[in-house]
Formats: sequence, structure tokens, C-alpha cells
Amino acid sequence: MKIRVIGGGPAGLFYAYLMKRDDPRHDIRVYERDPEHATYGWGVVFSDVALSFVRDIAAELYEAITRNQVVFDEMAVVHQGQHVTLAHNTFHRMARIDLLKALHEQCRKVGVAIEFERKQGDVRELADCDLIVAADGANSAIRTRYAEHFQPTLDERPNLLAWYGTTRLFDALSLIFRQSDDGLVISHTYRYSDTHSTFLVEVDPQTFRNAGLQRMSERESLAYCERAFAEDLQGHTLLSNKSSWFRYTIVKNKRWYHDNIVLIGDALRTGHPSVGSGTRLAMQDSIALFDAYKACGADVPQLLAQFVQIRQPGSDALQQAAIKSTEWYENLGPKLHLDPISFAYDYVTRSGRVDHAEVRKRDPELAAAYERLHPELSFEARAR
Repeated sequence: MKIRVIGGGPAGLFYAYLMKRDDPRHDIRVYERDPEHATYGWGVVFSDVALSFVRDIAAELYEAITRNQVVFDEMAVVHQGQHVTLAHNTFHRMARIDLLKALHEQCRKVGVAIEFERKQGDVRELADCDLIVAADGANSAIRTRYAEHFQPTLDERPNLLAWYGTTRLFDALSLIFRQSDDGLVISHTYRYSDTHSTFLVEVDPQTFRNAGLQRMSERESLAYCERAFAEDLQGHTLLSNKSSWFRYTIVKNKRWYHDNIVLIGDALRTGHPSVGSGTRLAMQDSIALFDAYKACGADVPQLLAQFVQIRQPGSDALQQAAIKSTEWYENLGPKLHLDPISFAYDYVTRSGRVDHAEVRKRDPELAAAYERLHPELSFEARAR
């Protein structure tokens, strides 16, 4: 097959690799708009479950991306100045650039051609291709051009976020909630290397306006966040990499493909940073599209229909959990009076997929601490 992949992120690269490794006769080329060594993120996280998908289908890639990764088994919620540890939450962390380098290396080993600094917004130039894979991100130019066919919905959420890095090493994946004179400021932070942590800051619109962040330069915004989290940074600075404020957009598409064009990754659907699911969703899309080819061969209409059948149920379920997590962060006001244990418990159960019985199984100490604070919790509720 002649396949062109538009977008050189994890989704597009992983799919190209799987296809070319399976059959070297495929003519596969990836077009990436940015330079090869550019990355506009800091770290990425994978759960054990997420990485198991990679290990099962591409052990050599799993080995490459886990070689220098950081693994810790706990999270922490910081509320009212108190740290609450959430046990048995294993996350694998790595620099995003290291993940991309590993994918570049594996793609080149099997013969995938990657063209950097190549924008490809018009697929009419690719009329002779059997399959065009649009993996060009949440602001997909391909999806926008053919919006009448894909019928996307773009739900821009109210909270504002900015991605920073820091040399302060947060071993636990930490969620920090700090009250300032302007309102609530939140940080999602985790160590991803021997030297750096990701530090994502989130604020609601009222806090953003109260602080005057809309009038601040990138440097001034960074300084404001350093002051807000001074206790947590412990003298370390924040680092910027085009760290502008943005609103997270929930992307959905009524149709996943049009003719021989298919959407994957963030172009297809987004997952909120608070559940760390974006890269996982993207790479599972790649696996499902590859599995559809293995089931249907080069019959493109059939394989694209099969891709939707394979992938949509799991994709929709995980995105729905991500949406509930998004809404939790947007509606924290009534919860801020909660004691730190109850607040952390509310966080753990925010998606609706974890009940008390599951909390007991995952984190008996948190469940017991919550039960001591809430003796009214019935036996039936505890066992449910």
C-alpha cells in the first residue's frame, strides 16, 4: 500500500512503524511540520496498562522507550497545605522528546521515510495514495478542511492552562491546589527525568482575570506561577518552552474517516491532561488501525469500517472518563472546604469509574482514613 501519514507525533509514527515492520513493501512516508529535534512539551506519562499495549505488539519499541524512563508507584494530592499519598498508582514517565526519538529510530530501522518541516494541509496532492492518515493534532488542518464530512465538535473548556517545566523533582505525580488572593491555582506535576519535572498550571477564568494574567507577558506569567507555588518549588524556578496560556478543547468527530482519509490521535479525539490519556489514546488508535489492516488487507473501505468497530467503544469510554475529570477541575468551588482526605477521595472517584470497593482494593489506607472520617458510610456502600 502507498500510505502517507500527516503528523509526526506518537500516533502517526507508531502506525507507520507497525505497518512497515509488518510488510517492507509498503510505501510509507510521514510528514511532520516541525524540525526533527523540536518538542513543545516536557514529559509524558503512561500507566502500566497503557504501556502493556505497546509491549504486546512491539516489544522492541517498548524496550527502547522504557530504557531510561522514571517509574514511581504513588501520587500525592496537596490540599490545604497537607499531602495525601495515593498508593499503587504506577506511572512510567519520560521526556516527550525521548519518546519521539525512540519512534524515529524504530521507524528508520524498518524503512519509514520521515520528512520534517513539511506542512501538508491539502490532501489533493496525495491523490495517488491508497490511505492518508491524518495524525496532525487537535488543531488538525485535514479535519478542518473536510469538516463537512468528519463533522467535528470542538468544545473549548473554560479553564486556562500553561505547560512549564522545573528542575524541582516531584517523585510522586502530584496534584497541588493552592489558594491565592486571586483564587485557586492548580498544578499537575511529575518528575520525568533525572533533572526535570513537568509543571502544568491550571486556573479558572475568574482567577485568571483577578490575577491580570491576560495582560501579562510569558515571563510575567511564569513569575506569577512561581510565586503561587513557591512553597512547592522550594527555591527552584519554572522553565518556559512557548508556555502560553490556552484553553483545553474536547475534540470529537461524528465520522472517523472520509474516502481514504482517516483521523487518529488528537485529530480524532482528545483526552484531558489530568488523566494522562492523550498519548495512550493516540497509540491505541495506531494499533487498532494496524489490526484493521491485518483483518481486512488492502480493502481500504472495509479496513476503515473495521477500525471504527474495533476502536470506538474503548475510545469513547476513556474520553468520557476524561470529560468527567475535566468537569471535576472546573467545578471545585463546593469541594474546597473538604478536609484533605475527603478531597483526595473525591478526586480518586471523580470519573465515576471507581467506587468505594475499588478504592478499598487499590488503596486500603485511603479507604480506611475516609471511613474513619465518615462513619455514616454504610456497610452496603463500603462493599458495593
